[in-house]
Amino acid sequence: MSWILVVEDEPALRADLVTYLGMRGFTAEGAGSAAAMAELMATRPDPAVVILDIGLPDGDGREIARRLRAERTCAIIMLTALSEADERVRGYDSGADIYMVKHTSLREIEAAINSLLRRIQEPSHRTQQSPPRPWVLHRPSWSLIAPDLSAVKLTATEVAFLTVLMNTINETCLRDDLVHAMARRYTTFDNRHLDAVVSRLRRKIAKSTDLPSPIKVIYGTGYAFTSPGRID
Repeated sequence: MSWILVVEDEPALRADLVTYLGMRGFTAEGAGSAAAMAELMATRPDPAVVILDIGLPDGDGREIARRLRAERTCAIIMLTALSEADERVRGYDSGADIYMVKHTSLREIEAAINSLLRRIQEPSHRTQQSPPRPWVLHRPSWSLIAPDLSAVKLTATEVAFLTVLMNTINETCLRDDLVHAMARRYTTFDNRHLDAVVSRLRRKIAKSTDLPSPIKVIYGTGYAFTSPGRID
C-alpha cells in the first residue's frame, strides 16, 4: 500500500485529499507546513508521492521540491493556485513530476498518483538492457580486446585465424574450410597447425582475462566464435 504525503496549508483541502485517498486504498497523511512534513519524514521511509503546495507558511514549495528531488526518492505532485504558464515552468524546473491547480478534481489527482506509481513500480517494457560489450579483433594492433577491455596480443597467424572465425559469429567453421582459408596465406598450413594455433590462442585468452574463451571446439567438426564480436 503506497504512502502518500499531502503537504497543504489549507486544512479543508488537506483533509479532503487525505480522506479521499484513504478511501481509495492509499495510506495518506497530511502536513500543514514544511516543518510538519520534515517531522513526518524524519523517521520513516520516503513516501511514494508527495503532494506539495507551493505557498506554505514556513517555506517556498519550489525550494522544498528541489531538496526533495536532491535528497529523496519520492515523486512530486505540485499543487497550487497559480496556473500561469511561467509558474508551471518554474514548478517543473524545481523538480515537480506533475503540476496541478487546486481546483483539479480529486479523481484527476488520484489518476496522476496512479500514473506516477506505475512509472515508479513497473519497469518500462521499452527499457532495454545495454547490449553486452563485444570481443573486438583490432587488426592494426594485432590485438583481441576482451569485453572487460583486457588485450590479448596476437601473432599474424592468430589474426588471420580470428578473421576467418569472426566473420561467421555463432556459426561452426569446418576444419577443412579453416585449413583451406589459412593455407592461402601459409602454404604449409594443415590440421596440426590449426590445432596448435587454437590451443595457443585459448591459453593466451585464459591468461589475459577471467572471461570464458569465445572460441569453442565443435568436436569432430571445427570451431566457432560463440560470443558477440566484431572486426576493426
